[in-house]
Amino acid sequence: MDHTASRAIGEPASTELVRGIDWRGAFWVASGVPALVLFSIGGIAGTVGKVAFLVWTVSMIMGFIQSFTYAEIAGLFPNKSGGASVYGAAAWLRYGKWIAPLSVWCNWFAWTPVLSLGSSIAAAYILNALAPIPPADAPQVAAWISAHASSIAPDSPRVIEWLAANSGKTAQDAISALLSTDAVAAFTPTIREWTLASGAIGPVHFSFNSAFFIGAALMLLTFAIQHRGIVGTANVQKYIGLVVIIPMLIVGIVPILTGQIDWSNYSPILPLKEAYAPAAGQWDIPGWTLVLGGLFIAAWSTYGFETAVCYTAEFRNPGSDTFKAIFFSGLLCLLLFILVPFTFQGVLGLDGMLAPSVVDGSGVAEAMGKMVGGSGWVSGLLVMMMIMALMLSIMTTMAGSSRTLYQASVDGWLPRYLSHTNHHGAPTSAMWTDLIANLCLMAIACADAASFFFILAVSNCGYIIFNFLNLNSGWIHRIDNADRPRPWKAPTILIALGAILAFVNATFMGAGAKVWNPNALWSGLFTASLILPVFWFRHYVQDKGRFPAHMYEDLGVAPGEMVSRKAGILPYLTLLAGLGTVLFANWFFHM
Repeated sequence: MDHTASRAIGEPASTELVRGIDWRGAFWVASGVPALVLFSIGGIAGTVGKVAFLVWTVSMIMGFIQSFTYAEIAGLFPNKSGGASVYGAAAWLRYGKWIAPLSVWCNWFAWTPVLSLGSSIAAAYILNALAPIPPADAPQVAAWISAHASSIAPDSPRVIEWLAANSGKTAQDAISALLSTDAVAAFTPTIREWTLASGAIGPVHFSFNSAFFIGAALMLLTFAIQHRGIVGTANVQKYIGLVVIIPMLIVGIVPILTGQIDWSNYSPILPLKEAYAPAAGQWDIPGWTLVLGGLFIAAWSTYGFETAVCYTAEFRNPGSDTFKAIFFSGLLCLLLFILVPFTFQGVLGLDGMLAPSVVDGSGVAEAMGKMVGGSGWVSGLLVMMMIMALMLSIMTTMAGSSRTLYQASVDGWLPRYLSHTNHHGAPTSAMWTDLIANLCLMAIACADAASFFFILAVSNCGYIIFNFLNLNSGWIHRIDNADRPRPWKAPTILIALGAILAFVNATFMGAGAKVWNPNALWSGLFTASLILPVFWFRHYVQDKGRFPAHMYEDLGVAPGEMVSRKAGILPYLTLLAGLGTVLFANWFFHM
């Protein structure tokens, strides 16, 4: 059965992807996922405290269990691309044409912000290398303080304001602190403070600053590489992946071998009393809320290796390559997502992980250098590694998210223009859409840490919705497509566990999204609802209420025939139960 892109309504054969890689190519394209741990390792530690290493471990094990469902449903559609969301949508289509597009839409807006978030962090590293902020104890800073010691009077408005914000301190403390701040500012390169424009949009800020333009250049570089198609992308990422994975393994192993682990950094295993404060709390409702917030945001990273099945239509042998790609990518992530957070916490401790530069990601490379006992040149090398890791992540994301847009267009969910490919088989229209959307998001990500984590939390709401729909699509496909050939079939217990974990993840979202921003959950649900007018335009305006022919073939019916729903009302009850889980968790858990 041929389900190629060329069979989409009104689309020429030139819109097809090219079968040019095996599972190894997909593995290297997905190898950027482990670097996602560096995005939020400090933020999660600041939220859950000494429970952080357990949060990462539990989240990664859950992601690995869930991957077996994705591997099975991917094998059902060897001529589709775009990942598990596409394969899951085919299950939900039987039960409502307005439900199915949520899967692909939420997967896209969950993954695509990696481009902007990763580019903003990489830009910060480049700025730190090219235009560093001098440390407070630098000789030139000390000389400036000495020369301007009398420039701030004890009764000045700045001193009074500082004392009001720092009770128990003296006027001399205020003068010393203000002089230090002024001295550092005096030697900070102008480019660090330059901003073309800035402002606020609702709960977030935006800034077109120097980091934004550096990040934009990085995204354009990624676009240029991706323009060569998946074969060229895989070849480039193989070498970048080795450059990134090996140092991450070193950082994860060396501290254990050299005895740098301080075992007291893992106990007592208690959540924080409040976020970003080192005081330990209790396993009460506020404590559990913070931990669920950590598990919520960790899922955005640890589950991400499912991107390895985004390329089924580009595999030479999808029957065998699909499972191998996600399985071996999962093993890599299982190792690094457990090992790296473990050693980070063991060496740095809670105080070290709560450092502002670790929380916002800009000082992670320096911390890694100290963990392996490196000198200045080692830290510099790790900075370059971090930039490469971030480039790897954004390349992985553009490859996966653009194919989600592409396949959603081919299948009739999103506008037709997104199904265009170039002569390399790269979905260029989808890539341009990714690029433009992320330029907007990066202006927000570059503004401040709160805006950065708001984007992360909102996008992860989409990821959890996608996760819920697709884990449950596993058993729906089992019922509705029991006789369909499966190149690889997951053990039934893993399909059942995946369905249970879908509700666990829904709990994470309901309870944990508000930990990162009070408006994150509702903003995420609103963003998910944006698919409704988009799908209405494609389905009812462009396609006159008909799906492309191959979608009916996916369902095993001819256009106009009644679709059997062997699962009955169970999918609808599942949706209601999932929504109820989110709302109950949001009501029950609080800080």
